[in-house]
Amino acid sequence: MDTLIVLTVLAVAIVLLFDYTNGFHDAANIVATVIASRAMTPAQAVVVVGTFEFLGPLLGGTAVANTIGKFVDLGDLPPTLALGTLVAGLLGAILWNFLTWWKGIPSSSSHALVGGLVGAVVVAAGADHVVWGFGQLFTAFKFVGVTKVLLALVLSPLIGFWCGFAIHRLVHALLRAAKPSANHQLRHAQFLTSAGLAFSHGANDAQKSMGILTLVLMLGGFQTSFEVPFWVMLACSIALTLGILSGGWRIVRTLGFAIYRVRPVHALESQLTSAGIILGASLLGAPVSTTHVVATSIMGIGASERPRAVRWAKAQEIAKTWVYTIPGSALMGAVLFALQRGFFGLG
Repeated sequence: MDTLIVLTVLAVAIVLLFDYTNGFHDAANIVATVIASRAMTPAQAVVVVGTFEFLGPLLGGTAVANTIGKFVDLGDLPPTLALGTLVAGLLGAILWNFLTWWKGIPSSSSHALVGGLVGAVVVAAGADHVVWGFGQLFTAFKFVGVTKVLLALVLSPLIGFWCGFAIHRLVHALLRAAKPSANHQLRHAQFLTSAGLAFSHGANDAQKSMGILTLVLMLGGFQTSFEVPFWVMLACSIALTLGILSGGWRIVRTLGFAIYRVRPVHALESQLTSAGIILGASLLGAPVSTTHVVATSIMGIGASERPRAVRWAKAQEIAKTWVYTIPGSALMGAVLFALQRGFFGLG
């Protein structure tokens, strides 16, 4: 069989595998606060989250896909080399996801994807084949390429922290005279906010795979323009949802208990904050890390209520993983490309 066809099929499969591991890795982000606050049983959470995760990629547009699919420029490379580079980058991101899941550390699949692809592309074709976007930022104040991706990934956790801080103060003022029985209503309200968070996560995260998969189809010669086909949306939606349903439950304890003791009001606040930030980013075409938005929203809520009760050591551990993810996954992508080059004879 022709090497190009083999690599195209392999790349499609690995994109969907990354999408699955993304869902598997991020399941805890969506259900942690729901379960920690006892608003839903795990079975109920799976049904609600699974449904809205599936709908998010189908109804959330393709703005993020356009951003992710265009931050590397492989069009002038031989198709086999370009596809081999994508495969290596994706495998680097997948390995990083599994490593951090195994350790129970909330890391960013988005950071891992960016790092894995950049590492593989730099080794395979040189740094000039990465669309860095720094020049456009300083000359035209235009956000493109890696610059746009990194700004979104860096700013969204900060926004998550301060929005969580502010929304807790607002909700606390509104519920100042509430009786303990209000917790019952707060738990029921989480059916709506957790559905919103699941939808926004699906809309943002599946689009990353949609963008890479569309790029694979272009490099393989199956389409000539960057337009996301419906079957790509459907396939990525299914893969992400299956990953969510499989559940990376190791991280639930970290987000639900290890940062701050989450009660019904905190869970509602975190879900509302995270859903709003992630959905807004999706509409702007900005890929964000659900993991870090959820984690920092919990930190902000805790800092707003009882700063000393926040387990800042765990927050520091998450922050370190945040810093290490891009260079770590980049190294994995680069090494995997070197190994793959010997197997396929690329380069």
